[in-house]
Amino acid sequence: MSLTSVCSSSSSSGSSSSSKTWIVHGLVAGAAIAVAIGTGAYLGRFRKFRSRVVGIIPARFASSRFQGKPLVEILGKPMIQRTWERSKLATTLDHVVVATDDEEIAECCIGFGADVIMTSESCRNGTERCNEALQKLEKKYDIVVNIQGDEPLIDPEIIDGVVKALQAAPDAVFSTAVTSLKPEDAFDPNRVKCVVDNRGYAIYFSRGLIPYNKSAQVNPDFPYLLHLGIQSYDSKFLRIYPDLQPTPLQLEEDLEQLKVLENGYKMKVIKVDHEAHGVDTPEDVEKIEALMRERNLT
Repeated sequence: MSLTSVCSSSSSSGSSSSSKTWIVHGLVAGAAIAVAIGTGAYLGRFRKFRSRVVGIIPARFASSRFQGKPLVEILGKPMIQRTWERSKLATTLDHVVVATDDEEIAECCIGFGADVIMTSESCRNGTERCNEALQKLEKKYDIVVNIQGDEPLIDPEIIDGVVKALQAAPDAVFSTAVTSLKPEDAFDPNRVKCVVDNRGYAIYFSRGLIPYNKSAQVNPDFPYLLHLGIQSYDSKFLRIYPDLQPTPLQLEEDLEQLKVLENGYKMKVIKVDHEAHGVDTPEDVEKIEALMRERNLT
């Protein structure tokens, strides 16, 4: 198999009309700049800023919690296919590819029409796999969107939201999305939490509950935030990311976003109205299928 395999596109599933996306603070900085330098001049520059966008879905067969997860069937289709179909509906993406180190995953993806980039087994996380795939793409891109392959119900509007947030924040090199955290997920280490400042930039991510109060209980009145796996990067930053040394907080929490923050880079965060339906364990598959039947998303 060649490093890059290109096939014709297959049909995509419909976008969920019930899920709406909004950007929190995402355009505040842009509006301020527009006032300062003139709306016309700013908008002219904005249209050209980070305009070329590629979506990359990193997928690996090996997983400590769920071996072969990308290939698990969800109502008759491999999960990676459902994620790819949803991603293709995003309007900001010029191209969508799957990046994998596994021949079985690659053959599956080519079978349903996806473009595939073969990457090495040495990639330590999805960000590094996206970077390797970016280097192997023939075309040049300004933004790379890392689309988690285990979110088969990802809303295309969320993909568009993180892209637009990064385009509107020239001081940021990274953007991602959060949604409201359910109380029952407060102490689940597989549900990553996030806190942001009042301008919509990330302060910290944790597998523990943040913020954590003196009572050691979930405060039903506090708007806790759950991190969604999707994230986008400035392509120039993505090229240097693998060369940044692992950081203490990153290693302790096992969260790659923390290496970005610990090295002093800014990360823009949008809040979206989205029920997180990631597949972390085999038990999650049944939950996803039940939800899809309930919403007639077959």
